[in-house]
Amino acid sequence: MKQKLLIRFALLGIIFLTGCTKLEEVVLDESSITGLTEKQIADGIIAPVYAGLPSLFQHTTYFALQEISTDEAILPYRGGTDWGDNGIYLSLHRHETMSTDPNVRNTWTILTLSISRAVTAINSLKTNKDASAKVYLAEATGMLAYYNLVMLDLFGIVFVKDDLGAASKVLRGTEAVDYIKKSLLEAEPNLETVSGPGRLTKAGAWGLLARLHLNAAVYRDRYATTFSFTPEDMDKVNEYTTKIITSNQFAFATDYWTIFNDENHTNKELVFAVDQRANLNGHNRLSYFTLSGDQFPLPAYVGANGTDGPGITPDFYRTWVTAYGSVDPAQADPRFYKKNMNPTINGTDTCIDAASFRYDRGILRGQQYGLLRVNGVFLKCPDGRLRIGKLFNVTRSKPNLPVNFTEQIDFTTAGSDYSTGFRALKFEFSKGSVSGRNFGEVDIPIVRLADVYLMRAEAKLRKNDAVGALTDVNLVRTSRTANITGSPLSSLNLDVLFRERGFELYWEMHRRTDMVRFGKYEGAWTEKTNTDKNKRIFPIPQTAIDGSSNLPGYLKQNQGY
Repeated sequence: MKQKLLIRFALLGIIFLTGCTKLEEVVLDESSITGLTEKQIADGIIAPVYAGLPSLFQHTTYFALQEISTDEAILPYRGGTDWGDNGIYLSLHRHETMSTDPNVRNTWTILTLSISRAVTAINSLKTNKDASAKVYLAEATGMLAYYNLVMLDLFGIVFVKDDLGAASKVLRGTEAVDYIKKSLLEAEPNLETVSGPGRLTKAGAWGLLARLHLNAAVYRDRYATTFSFTPEDMDKVNEYTTKIITSNQFAFATDYWTIFNDENHTNKELVFAVDQRANLNGHNRLSYFTLSGDQFPLPAYVGANGTDGPGITPDFYRTWVTAYGSVDPAQADPRFYKKNMNPTINGTDTCIDAASFRYDRGILRGQQYGLLRVNGVFLKCPDGRLRIGKLFNVTRSKPNLPVNFTEQIDFTTAGSDYSTGFRALKFEFSKGSVSGRNFGEVDIPIVRLADVYLMRAEAKLRKNDAVGALTDVNLVRTSRTANITGSPLSSLNLDVLFRERGFELYWEMHRRTDMVRFGKYEGAWTEKTNTDKNKRIFPIPQTAIDGSSNLPGYLKQNQGY
């Protein structure tokens, strides 16, 4: 019976790896799967280990916890009718999240399911006789470490499980850090050197080890008044980031926006990423989440639009303005904005062919322009090309209200209207996303080269090597040469480095982790004044605690919840 279940599990994984774009279900009887080879079974066992990544990186799971809880993003109750969700996004931004929060629960569920799949794969691959099993076993071990690293960062715990029939052991603090480190070091020798950014490689493991050591001071003493970054940890960050850099496998993208394009799977800046190529049924929600409901980026799909979700906070926008003074950030930093449309000529709507139409990228401000949709179809010019013009909130039943993104956004009635807040369209709106939510093809970075350099810069700076740190930061800045060229900094301190990480990595789900590590998470921004250091981690979902009630003391709620 166990072998039959394993074969069925393997088959599901093979369907995931090679599957149809639309995930059409195929029903097979037992006799049709008994001919699987050991290689096919191994392929099927490793596939589910990665299967949860797109769900983890959706807008209402990891993104919400990492971004909306920070000074980078805010999601008000739009128009008093949309994104209210019983106030969970207001609470998230204010650091008032409860253990019953559904986004916290859903993120926890994806992580624990992925941990379970990794443990199952490790146990099954140990007996598989195919040559690929050794590499797959290393991948499963490394991915178990990755999921536990995210669990440690968000919830302050990791799960250790070797025996499938026994309960997991819960670790915190130094024990948790040491366990993740041990798992990554165990996996690294048998990982492949090159296998694409969607699979964990040696470089990916080095990147995760660097991230672990960079944050180890936080993880060892979560509620410390001041974190103790040890020289030993910083040396390890330097060691693992340098391994990635000197491997010569990776290169900076001169055009910053290509890192986040639909066709980014072969982008040399990606070290490890969520693989969302067409046959893997990814999602487009990181793009859809921020745009207006009246922004329709795809000529082929009249139903693919935005949802008027989060905007960037005025606080985060002002960091750009302060950095560049009298120069508009759009003219000073190639990572802020890329113009793709010329919406009007002398105030008159313009015409464009469908193949050439692209939305502007980056931080979108002011009056927005785009495809004009009337009665479910896009308007066309007399020559048959698409008409581009000024957008209004038609889908919100406010046809006289322009889609005019304002800097101010907050939880007041005026600050919660549909057009408040500048928006961040960093990830390209995927060309195959029929509804705007589904079929995303942008690989979502987990580790990329710029972050590697910035981690190394931070390790150097925390060891008082300001010159070496400045060199690394300026390599990142000056490598962006398309459209406009990034300029070098003349000096560097921790505050400037924190600001630089925001400029380079915004909307990529690093901000909360960075704010905690740099000692800024108890600060005040927009609607947030809470200074409770207990909020550095999220509550363990009450459902998880209730579910383990038959094991007294097994899951203890985090301090302050």
